[in-house]
Amino acid sequence: MSTYHHGNLRPALVEEGLALLAEKGGDGFSLRELARRVGVTANASYRHFANKDALLLALAAEGFRRLRAAQEAAEAAADGPGRQLVAGGLSYLRFAHANPALFRLMFSGAAAARRSGDNDDPELTEASAAAFETLRQAVARTGLAGDDDGHHAALRAWAMVHGFSHLLLDGQLDHLGGDPLAEAEAALTDAIRAAGPV
Repeated sequence: MSTYHHGNLRPALVEEGLALLAEKGGDGFSLRELARRVGVTANASYRHFANKDALLLALAAEGFRRLRAAQEAAEAAADGPGRQLVAGGLSYLRFAHANPALFRLMFSGAAAARRSGDNDDPELTEASAAAFETLRQAVARTGLAGDDDGHHAALRAWAMVHGFSHLLLDGQLDHLGGDPLAEAEAALTDAIRAAGPV
């Protein structure tokens, strides 16, 4: 068995959990299997996650952190607010394409329920709110925000990029004859440009 110092077993469980999620989907593995893969006892994993649902929420939160980081990196590499918004939108689409099981988990009904109401999960709530704030700021920089500090304009942009992401993941673009990701990227770029920021 591997030994872990206090404080670094949880990140190792999350990282391996992400790998298992990509391989098997959310229903395809157990906490016991995860512990085995990390090289610890099942009891050690239960010290960090009371059950598999708690692990899945932690994976969803990590997904939002990684999505935000991808968007910020893409925006930082682009010149001007309009191009930054396009780059951020494309990074969202590419994140969904590269991480389909994680993306679906992040926006699943269970995860959404944990971001609101009596079942609030602070880690997930904070991570998802931060990802939305990254989008809101990108929209606000374009001047499309209007009078609501970018909230409604960000919701419109999110609906657009999220819709394209699901069309891609659900295979709805496969019949178009080209590469589905390239088709989604081109359509998303055109849609953002049509809104006027580029």
